[in-house]
Amino acid sequence: VQLRESGPGLVKPSQTLSLTCTVSGGSITTSYYGWSWIRQPPGKGLEWIGNIAPSGSTNYSPSLKSRSSISRDTSNNQFSLQLSSVTPEDTAVYYCASLSSGYWGQGTQVTVSS
Repeated sequence: VQLRESGPGLVKPSQTLSLTCTVSGGSITTSYYGWSWIRQPPGKGLEWIGNIAPSGSTNYSPSLKSRSSISRDTSNNQFSLQLSSVTPEDTAVYYCASLSSGYWGQGTQVTVSS
């Protein structure tokens, strides 16, 4: 199974960050614990953002729930993250992953700056 993140590397403050994870070699309608988005700000640890279950239900970190939205496109085997009203504190490497299976994307750097 391979995961690949894609999206803009630079986002302006107050805008919405949008990332897509393309999964190959496996279906996003399987994986018991779902498909997650995780980020790592510079000099800090990993932070779980949320996930989408095979059923399509979503779960979010309480600290990011008000600004986060995870959706999926089953026809293209993709799932996406939208994070609204971004600030420079949202600058991080963003990863998509299947935590139950241990599959991770390589990560994509997103910088929030004007």
